[in-house]
Amino acid sequence: MSTDIPDVSGISIGILGGTGDQGKGLARRFALAGHTVLIGSRSAARAQEAAAGIDGTVRGADNATVAAEADVVIVAIPWDGHRSTLESLRAELAGKIVVDCVNPLGFDKQGAYALPVEEGSAAQQAAAVLPDSRVVAAFHHVSAVLLLDPEVAEIDLDVLVLGDDREATDIVQALAGSIAGVRGVYGGRLRNAHQVEALTANLISINRRYKAHAGLRVTDV
Repeated sequence: MSTDIPDVSGISIGILGGTGDQGKGLARRFALAGHTVLIGSRSAARAQEAAAGIDGTVRGADNATVAAEADVVIVAIPWDGHRSTLESLRAELAGKIVVDCVNPLGFDKQGAYALPVEEGSAAQQAAAVLPDSRVVAAFHHVSAVLLLDPEVAEIDLDVLVLGDDREATDIVQALAGSIAGVRGVYGGRLRNAHQVEALTANLISINRRYKAHAGLRVTDV
C-alpha cells in the first residue's frame, strides 16, 4: 500500500440518507475519527433526531443543506430514489467529491440479487446525473450492524474505492482509512463499479448462511 496518503483530518462529511442504518453507522464511525458529520434526510427533523443519537460533532439537516455545506458527500439513499434525489441536488453537489455507496439489489425467496442498471452501475448513474461532480464509488460492503455496535472497536474491512479522478479516490481512500481497522484500497475505474455493487448480494448470502457480518480483505497489498 502507498504511504502517500492525503491529510483529510479537516474534511467535513455529509451523508445523504443518513437516517438509515448504513448512513448512521458511517456517521458514527467518521465522528469517532474526529470528522464533522452532517446527516441529511428529506426530513430535517428526522436528520436532527438521528444526529442527536451520535456522539461527536454531528448535526442533521435536509439533504439540500447537507449537500451544499459538506466538503465530501456520501450517497446512502435507497436505490429506488437514487436518480431523482441526485437530480434534485445537482447544483449543490457541483464541484464536490460525491461518494456513491448504493447497491442496486432486488430480493426474492432465493435471497438478494443484483438489479440491471441502464448506465452500468449506481455509481455510473450518479456520474451521468452529476456531470459537474467528482463521483467515486466506495463503502459498498460495510456492515451497518458492526458500524453501529459500540462493542466493536475496529472494523475488519478493506473498502474498495473506484473512480476516474486520482485525487478524489486518494481522498476517499484516506477517509476510509480514518475509520479504525479499515483500509481504503483502489479498485479501478468507475466503469468497474457494477461488480463491486453486485458483490454485496454474495456477501448477504454469506451472512445468511454463516450468521456473520462478512467483509472483504485484499491480500498482498
